[in-house]
Amino acid sequence: MRKVYLDRTELTGAINVNLKDTELIPAGTTIYPMSVFHKNEEYQKYANDYDIQFIFDDDIPLLEFYTVPYVDIMAKDSKGGFIGTVGQQCDLKSDAPICYINRHLECLIISENGEDFLSNIGTWQDNLKPYDKITVYRSKAEAEMELEFIDLSV
Repeated sequence: MRKVYLDRTELTGAINVNLKDTELIPAGTTIYPMSVFHKNEEYQKYANDYDIQFIFDDDIPLLEFYTVPYVDIMAKDSKGGFIGTVGQQCDLKSDAPICYINRHLECLIISENGEDFLSNIGTWQDNLKPYDKITVYRSKAEAEMELEFIDLSV
């Protein structure tokens, strides 16, 4: 079966693509910032106690990597790493795995879903395991050298 990749970094809203004998794989890395109006003591506690700095719209970091499949970033840590949801927009109530991409662009799994992540938040750094289901590229251009992307501009 042919695999083609759909860049999620510039998409907004739903899209339906139907290609015969083709697997469509969402790709790219986005950031899910929360409104600055939601900043409160609880989020500061995550930063202070667990080194999880949730991202707010007044301080959005620049991502210098591109993932396949798609990862939506929700937080960062003091070591230059990022925490995100694999395969869908961030939602800690979903069944999507939670991953960590370190500053060396290595991908590690934190937990199998958001509920598990939150219940083990105090030991999240101790629970990191290699995760080979995500490839981290330095850019989309680097990914395009190896993968076939679908062109939606037509």
